[in-house]
Amino acid sequence: MSSFKDALSGYSWDEVLESIFSKTEADVHSALQSRKRDLEDFKALISPAAKPFLEQMAQQSKKITKKRFGNTMQMYAPMYLSNECQNICTYCGFSMTNKIPRKTLSDAEIIKEAEFLKSKGYDHILLVTGEANKTVGVDYMCNAVKLLRSYFSNISIEIQPLDQYEYERLIENGLYATLVYQETYHRKTYKIHHPKGKKSNFDYRLETADRLGRAEIHKIGIGALFGLEDWRADSFFTALHLKYLQKTYWKTRYSISFPRLRPFSGGLEPKVEMTDPDLLQLICAYRLLDEEVELSISTRESEVFRNNIVHLGINSMSAESKTNPGGYVVEPQSLEQFEISDERSTEIIAKMLSDTGIDPVWKDWEKSW
Repeated sequence: MSSFKDALSGYSWDEVLESIFSKTEADVHSALQSRKRDLEDFKALISPAAKPFLEQMAQQSKKITKKRFGNTMQMYAPMYLSNECQNICTYCGFSMTNKIPRKTLSDAEIIKEAEFLKSKGYDHILLVTGEANKTVGVDYMCNAVKLLRSYFSNISIEIQPLDQYEYERLIENGLYATLVYQETYHRKTYKIHHPKGKKSNFDYRLETADRLGRAEIHKIGIGALFGLEDWRADSFFTALHLKYLQKTYWKTRYSISFPRLRPFSGGLEPKVEMTDPDLLQLICAYRLLDEEVELSISTRESEVFRNNIVHLGINSMSAESKTNPGGYVVEPQSLEQFEISDERSTEIIAKMLSDTGIDPVWKDWEKSW
């Protein structure tokens, strides 16, 4: 059975990076004028040669976003259910080697967190756990989804990769979407940062989106963690992954997120820095490549950056996020996975959006049972 692993094997990381850096201003101009952009155009738009065109890219991205999504912003909130983890990851506060108190929410605690988020207006929830299949495996997650589907119309997860039949179980119980980031598409660098645990299996993680597509999930979220490797190459391979998935599993919707390394307990300095202008350039490049894909920004980013990006390509964002289990009401002082930057309340974020002419959308759709 074919998968994205086969498609990826036809590319060389170094050759892709060299191709990106060889793009000229003429290539960028051609990409901006193109009516049907391809991955070569995308390379040009994320290249250093595109820097002088950033304002033009931003204006085109703004126009496309408004045409496709109107003056709306899909709002969601993460709910961390557990920080139990069996992996060693060099960049994560939940890594097995970190000597921290571990916490997994009970049914009653899940309901308390849900009631808080519901009171804030959220109807789109993202359930997040560490990767510990015995503690927070598919049985635990099926139970959590069943508990929460009476509170929220839209339930997504960001957990350990699962087998196809396990995703099918979750979908039957009300799961809408799954986010699974490759972290980096550079195989050797991936191994350095994931030396132990199930997550150290690069290929199994890489083929997760294929298993999700075959399970016929409604939406798949992909992305890379910027800072582990060169962001331009990782972004190209994310775009390659997106185009492969759209062609292969055409009934499914897709989203892309843009996490940058943030401080955590233990710390890891980025190998390659991604500046705010770099991130803006990338977001606009993705929107120019694909008018339909959901582009999402989290509270990892600063107030100023998030305020400025909401008109320029993003159509989904979180607010008032807590990245520790029970962080809203159950156990607010426990260790976070990473530090957030935009700590404003849901109400302040909603007002900021409204003041700039954007309507916060709390409910995307509702499934009939």
